[in-house]
Amino acid sequence: MSQQLTFTVGSLLDEMALRFPDNEALVYHERGLRLTYSQFNETCRQVAKGLLRLGIKKGDNIAIWAYNVPEWVLLQFASAKIGAILVTVNTSYKSAELEYILNQSDSTSLFMVGSFKDTDYIETLTTVVPSLPTSEPCKVSATNLPYLKNVIFIGADTPAGTINFDSIIELGKDVSDAELNAIEAGLNCHETINMQYTSGTTGFPKGVMLTHYNIVNNGFNIGECMKFSEKDRLCIPVPFFHCFGCVLGVMACVTHGTTMVPVEIFDPLKVLQTIEKEKCTAVHGVPTMFIAELEHPDFKNFDLNTLRTGIMAGSNCPIEVMKKVNSEMHAGEITIAYGQTESSPVITQTRTNDALELRVSTVGRSLPDVETKIVDIETNETLPPGKQGELCTRGYHVMKGYYKMPEETAKAIDPDGWLHTGDLAIMDENGYCKITGRIKNMIIRGGENIYPREIEEFLYTHPKISDIQIYGVPDKKYGEQVMAAVILKKGQSMTEDEVRDFCKDRIANYKIPKYVKFVDSYPMTASGKIQKFKMREMAIKEFQLEDMGETA
Repeated sequence: MSQQLTFTVGSLLDEMALRFPDNEALVYHERGLRLTYSQFNETCRQVAKGLLRLGIKKGDNIAIWAYNVPEWVLLQFASAKIGAILVTVNTSYKSAELEYILNQSDSTSLFMVGSFKDTDYIETLTTVVPSLPTSEPCKVSATNLPYLKNVIFIGADTPAGTINFDSIIELGKDVSDAELNAIEAGLNCHETINMQYTSGTTGFPKGVMLTHYNIVNNGFNIGECMKFSEKDRLCIPVPFFHCFGCVLGVMACVTHGTTMVPVEIFDPLKVLQTIEKEKCTAVHGVPTMFIAELEHPDFKNFDLNTLRTGIMAGSNCPIEVMKKVNSEMHAGEITIAYGQTESSPVITQTRTNDALELRVSTVGRSLPDVETKIVDIETNETLPPGKQGELCTRGYHVMKGYYKMPEETAKAIDPDGWLHTGDLAIMDENGYCKITGRIKNMIIRGGENIYPREIEEFLYTHPKISDIQIYGVPDKKYGEQVMAAVILKKGQSMTEDEVRDFCKDRIANYKIPKYVKFVDSYPMTASGKIQKFKMREMAIKEFQLEDMGETA
């Protein structure tokens, strides 16, 4: 076994600032923002001091609801330097989801931008905390969110009841280096530092507690698989609120002194411009992002010769896309990664010198020091190569557990420390894995994990609906789309649009069913279990989705 890193997230940055002081750490091409590792570390320290003056202390949960703004990355390291736990909120969330996460996570503070796409964040927060506009800053009070005290606004025109992010640095001016150093020195790498919410088959999202040790080591090994060094520059158009952004992106860079070049909101043209102008050597994305870049009408006008590697993950990679990324984007060493939030997140990854065939037919082999096995789903016995079963993993990357959900944690991690992924897989004799299906009924739409139970629980609250089943159907663009089969209460009538309108502004747009079918009953097993796979087969025929292509 090789030696694992015992840095905290904050001390890792201190180390890199000493090792590569003049290397660029963070570059925002459009903003003209450039910070060296030395400058970036110093700014994170100033923000950390301000957080202390806001009353945020070690062990406090603080939430961030924002796209890839510079403040996001600053907060990731500043909070880590004082041991506060960063709770990441999906940018697509609406009021019901936001309220649930702020409440379940016991977040004391919310850092937020003004809006994202079709959602006015301040308006959404005000529906959850009606007293916000009349609240004194830093003294927010809401009976439904007893822990929430601070709302910190990122951007110009600070709304009533909030304080501006820029004022945090001012707040911390009187905190000495010695005070911050003492707090940072008292942190332990096995303490929780990051909390990401993953929906569960039980319906409501669960807070995955990740430690410094989890994400520093996972980030380091992800970077190793891409052969990262201080000479690399990674374009990051994937969202920071996902592990894809904050671990495969940020942590893979900082563990290697690599330059982070984020794109604030994905736009294929901006990605291409950024790669060319900043001479990026690597780029991340889900397959739909790479397809959008390759198919952009101006694609041929860009010089992408500096590209070498990166990660494609989130859903199956079509072979033609991989070939074009290799040849036309010049990323001949692009890798594929697989994992889940509970494994912080990467379990397996291809290597830069793997054959093209391995990079499209498998999700790679275990990261260094990560154990992987395939077990029989009935007996839990370990299976030989070539046999399909559940993929299980054990090692430094396995989460600490689900926040305040010990029973759910025990279901996910067995007494021997193996995390059960719920994914069906086959491993070959060289350790390369193919994901072949899912035990749980998860839908993956354009890289977003959607758990049917969560949408079902939500739609059950509609007064006309008696029963509801949500499942995925194939889709050419997104891999899968959400379908709803609805049984109405006696004497009620309803339209498809009524179902969708009920969801609008209350749950994320990507969770809203694209297809709605009203039925009288569901196909059942003899023991009364609903057979979603049969409903899926019926829907594929009815909506003529046979040519859409299945996803793993």
